[in-house]
Amino acid sequence: MNIEQIANEFIEKCENYFSLEEMQTIKKAYAYATECHKGKIRLNKEDYMTHPIAVAEILIDMNVDATTLIAAILHETINHGGSSKEEIEKNFGSEVASIVQTISKLNRLELNDDSSQTALNFRKVVVGMSEDVRVLFLKLADRLQNLRTGKFLDKDALKRKVLETQVVLIPIAHRLCMYKIKGELENLCLKYSKPDVYNDILERLNATEEELMLNLQEMQDSISDLMVEQNISFKIKSRVKSVYSIYNKLNHGKKWEQIYDILAMRVIVEKVSECYLAIGLIHAKYRPIPGRFKDYIAMPKKNMYQSLHTGVFGSDGNRYEIQIRTKDMDDYAEKGMAAHFAYKENLSNMKNLMDEKLEIFRNLIESSESLSDIEFQNAFTAEFTEESIYVYTPKGDVLELPNGSTPIDFAYRIHTDVGDKTVGAIVNDAIVPLSCELQNNDIVSIKTNNTGTPNKEWLNFVKTSHARNKIKSFFSKQEKENYIEKGKNIFQTELRKKHLSFDSVTTEENLKKIFSNLKLESLEDLYFSIGSLRFTVSTILNILEDKKEETAIDKLLNNKNHKKAQNYKSDILVNDKTGILVNLAKCCHPVLGDNIVGYITKGEGVTVHKSTCANVQIKNDRFVNVSWNKEENPNGTYYSLVVVTCEKGKNYLLDIINKSSGKNVYIDSVKTKEKEELTSYELLVKTSDLESLENFMTSLYQYKFVKQVERK
Repeated sequence: MNIEQIANEFIEKCENYFSLEEMQTIKKAYAYATECHKGKIRLNKEDYMTHPIAVAEILIDMNVDATTLIAAILHETINHGGSSKEEIEKNFGSEVASIVQTISKLNRLELNDDSSQTALNFRKVVVGMSEDVRVLFLKLADRLQNLRTGKFLDKDALKRKVLETQVVLIPIAHRLCMYKIKGELENLCLKYSKPDVYNDILERLNATEEELMLNLQEMQDSISDLMVEQNISFKIKSRVKSVYSIYNKLNHGKKWEQIYDILAMRVIVEKVSECYLAIGLIHAKYRPIPGRFKDYIAMPKKNMYQSLHTGVFGSDGNRYEIQIRTKDMDDYAEKGMAAHFAYKENLSNMKNLMDEKLEIFRNLIESSESLSDIEFQNAFTAEFTEESIYVYTPKGDVLELPNGSTPIDFAYRIHTDVGDKTVGAIVNDAIVPLSCELQNNDIVSIKTNNTGTPNKEWLNFVKTSHARNKIKSFFSKQEKENYIEKGKNIFQTELRKKHLSFDSVTTEENLKKIFSNLKLESLEDLYFSIGSLRFTVSTILNILEDKKEETAIDKLLNNKNHKKAQNYKSDILVNDKTGILVNLAKCCHPVLGDNIVGYITKGEGVTVHKSTCANVQIKNDRFVNVSWNKEENPNGTYYSLVVVTCEKGKNYLLDIINKSSGKNVYIDSVKTKEKEELTSYELLVKTSDLESLENFMTSLYQYKFVKQVERK
């Protein structure tokens, strides 16, 4: 089929969905894009316009609005068509231009390797550019079309796209309830990343396809008879479980013979009352599988998903997964949030829904700068890939939270002030600890007190990044104020010891000189730097006297009798000097890349701690500035303690050791501790730097049995 035929069929399809006025703009966009891409051919040897048309057709099936569809037609015109945001805005308006510009930026990004660090950075960028949910609709459709024609990409490019899709886009599709796209992306990623596994499952399905389809047809005919007898208008969709879904179950320890829900059916009726009538009829004829009935109509998910779910034993002995819903419910289940754009009267509600759905992205944006890569990985995993629970306020409002959330997570989801002032919680009319894990359908009441404040212990059990970020923000602000007050007291005390007046030292001219040398902006910054051990008072006074600081450091340098310096002397600069005896503190095990502080130890040179070490205390001028000697590019080995907490079961030590292979991390020793429901492994590991250590720690979260990974 040539491009003219493809375009004509596309325009005809659009006419079934959009008004005459909207169609004029759609045709205009098509003509504009055609001119931009004139003469260009894609890797599959087809006209370049086949791609934007294919992406737009995917979006039509998602019931998007005309703005999104027009942006889809134009989405390659900036990167590959010589257009600009200004030109698109002039011809098609600011909304379309904004979406096209954002998708153009996203499409210029790609993972350049398969490291977890790069994947984390990519996630942060995608999350940071998600202000308009329609950008994500377009990105998902674009990637789906690219993977459908993935066989034409070179091996490395395809590998990058598969990795991007798995670590970023599939979780986002799940979060936006776009299950149809999510399912196809999962299948395609498996097909390209593990072709042998994919083809093996496909062959096994094909080998039994005739029998499976016969079973499905017989069950469908039987349920159809039940519906006809009750004069229920209905449609039935049947399917065999997807290759990826089967792979996922096999990968979690199931054997082929133990996968009982390969056969699935969806019954679509006209009215909600008929949903309940239909499931009653099915349960009356077929024995329900215990624990499989879910009523998401009476209690919809927070993402607005509604349906009745059940599992039954068929007369043929097979197990069948059955969902019953109305047409509107089915549209939403297939297309997610995008389905709402089809109805103009719901536009204001859609904007509110977008804001609510994107809140989770914005929370991660707020926290991403203050979180370590491992913390961001945990947050992303919790918010995007784990199962959700749905809990209620006493007034009946429903909140969606990640599985494992606590009353503290619930409180912060309501409002920051509620979280900060929480003093207790009541769940289902019973007082519970703030650390208890909430369950589906719990009714939660939070007790607050105006004098209440967050507790640092909460950080040990909160689940959501939103709550964690708010708690850390509270203590960061509090600690900063404490550091400022502490620094002010140290500064004034040291000035008195040296018989210097505060006013004579802090003249405008002196402060300007100090701020310039130390790259500070205010007296408050100076106090904070002193209180947090960044600078000593002697350093500041020496700046004013224009002389080098002759302190214990110089004595160490000039002391011919001190112990022979250890290997770390070239790894760490002490007041910008090398060759000084340096020891790494065993209480916190700093590694190359950590923020560090030095403490002069009599006869032992300088002991280096992590700046967050609990053993670091103010001791006058014995603290010194230390930093990693990056120019020397040291290749030392650093020890660190890592605690891996796992669910109780088999011995997972071999799995953990396997993850260290290839990560530039070596496990030196292990201590195992058994708790009531958990097993923890305290690992003494050797590594070359912080990045290698964090990559290793992040990779452990790929195991489902791993609950927490932290440094001691």
